[in-house]
Amino acid sequence: MRYLNAIVITLSAALFLTLLPMPEWTVWARPAWVLLVLIFWTMIAPHRVNVGIAWITGLMLDTLTGTMLGEHALALTIVVYFAYRLRMRMNMFPMLQQGLSIFLFVVIYQIIIYVLQGFCGEAPHTSLFWLSSLTSMLLWPWLFGMLRDYCHRARISLAVN
Repeated sequence: MRYLNAIVITLSAALFLTLLPMPEWTVWARPAWVLLVLIFWTMIAPHRVNVGIAWITGLMLDTLTGTMLGEHALALTIVVYFAYRLRMRMNMFPMLQQGLSIFLFVVIYQIIIYVLQGFCGEAPHTSLFWLSSLTSMLLWPWLFGMLRDYCHRARISLAVN
């Protein structure tokens, strides 16, 4: 039950941070909060957070942001699948290498979103669209440490499976 509560709380916080209004000049730098939290839980508790949870969370994100239904769901599902396949390696990586992996995951996520939006004729026409992958990479060590501390305080086992 602790796992479920922690997962719901952290994903809710990520959805809230995604919807939080930002100044116009920082909109493109918004980190992929939901994706980062899903990757964390996929690395720590792959038996609890998997592609099904990513799909449901993506549908919630689509609904909350008003994007095409299934857009974020598909992108999150694909990236969480890759994170699941690489979780054992990523757990052994030093934080710098984890950050580079996060950068690649977010770029894959953004490519999928870009292509899907392009099919609908809504693709962003600025190269600032890709800035989110950089900010996500830079925030990963901080977010990882904060979520790890939250798990310790909630007495959640961080045994890697």
